[in-house]
Amino acid sequence: MSIYREYDIRGIYEKELNEKSVTRIGFVLASKINGDYVAVGYDARSHSPALFEYLVTGLNAAGKKVLAMGLVPTPVNYFTNYQEWDGITPDASVMITGSHNPSEYNGFKITVDKSPFFSEDIYSLGRECEAMNFIPQADKRKVREIDAVKRYVDFLVHDFQHLKAMDTKIAYDCGNGVAGVVTEDIFKALELKTTGLYVDPDGTFPNHHPDPSQEHNLQDVKKLLADGNDIAFAYDGDADRIAVLSHKNNIKGDMMALLYSMKMDKPTVIGEVKCSQVMYDELTKRGCKAIMYKTGHSNLKVKMKETNADLACEVSGHVFFKNRYFGYDDAIYATLRMLELMHDGIDLDAELAKLPQVFSTQEIKVKTTEEEKFKIIDRVKVLLQNPPTTFPAIKNIIDIDGVRINFEYGWGLVRASNTTPVLVTRFESTSKEQVLLYEKAINELIIEAKKSL
Repeated sequence: MSIYREYDIRGIYEKELNEKSVTRIGFVLASKINGDYVAVGYDARSHSPALFEYLVTGLNAAGKKVLAMGLVPTPVNYFTNYQEWDGITPDASVMITGSHNPSEYNGFKITVDKSPFFSEDIYSLGRECEAMNFIPQADKRKVREIDAVKRYVDFLVHDFQHLKAMDTKIAYDCGNGVAGVVTEDIFKALELKTTGLYVDPDGTFPNHHPDPSQEHNLQDVKKLLADGNDIAFAYDGDADRIAVLSHKNNIKGDMMALLYSMKMDKPTVIGEVKCSQVMYDELTKRGCKAIMYKTGHSNLKVKMKETNADLACEVSGHVFFKNRYFGYDDAIYATLRMLELMHDGIDLDAELAKLPQVFSTQEIKVKTTEEEKFKIIDRVKVLLQNPPTTFPAIKNIIDIDGVRINFEYGWGLVRASNTTPVLVTRFESTSKEQVLLYEKAINELIIEAKKSL
């Protein structure tokens, strides 16, 4: 059951994801889908084609037909759900990807009826798979190939014709993930001045790990940026997360949202609990509607649909556009929207320099266990009802995802990761001293909570 996670299915090839387990996943998943067609694509990992065949067998055994898109970024997989293929619109899609995990990992991101399939849906699917006592077999392979990459590239090139031959010099790093499957064609068609690193997909990731949220993975593209380029982008393994680097800033997802929203008419913007208070305050000041919600790409997509929001973001670089797009996280689309801002004369660094200065930590992870992580959060909530006399004065507490404690000069967050056995903390204040004070106070609370379990 450990492979069935909050947002996706993820495990080690052969040990956990093998012919038996994956064929069963396809067979049980088929029972959750109303309709006949499932679009399936995969990332650059060497074992992704094998998992594709196992999944197809399970889907076919349950009567589903597969629209096969081959090697694609995750956003292309999502895109297929909004397209007709000779009169057929997929009823679901599955992306076979290990995202930014080590090369021995793989997994499945599932969309059903244009909505994320996650949380209890995945856990329930897992329980049904584990209860099966047979391996499904298909009488006949029902697979039809579709050229999703060409359709996606044509769509973006058409929508961003106004960027054609713009002067900006662009550096980018695909990290040997699948972003390169589409970036080359898009940038060439738009006649953009680009220099790319590690563009060829290679699931062994020979140059660096494809996780742009980790600073050490950005060293090569930073050198390229310094060597006469104006802006730099980096992508994770399946191209649904982006890093944006200017000459002065590593622009995180919450600050990206502030920049993107400048060209929208009073949008509704959703952020997660790790987003800077500056983002929420600045959006409100501009007359926009700012909503704080749970971390997780599936959670944000659901909330976007519920609120009809225009934009959503995670600090880690998931950016979701409903404004002029479909409402899912797409790092390639986010690249073009950022270039559009520059094309329209917006100086990214100058705009960021206007914002109130705050001091923020990165995400700080506290190791724990799967069994204890949520219990610790529950205990922290109890302790906060009667905090120690030395604890900083609390203005209010937001508990939609862990606890985000608002203090007089900033905030602190502690939440349980939904995907790994850790607690995630983050702290922000108008002064460095206060950041350290908040971090110390909340860490002491976590220690106390652990003791009482």
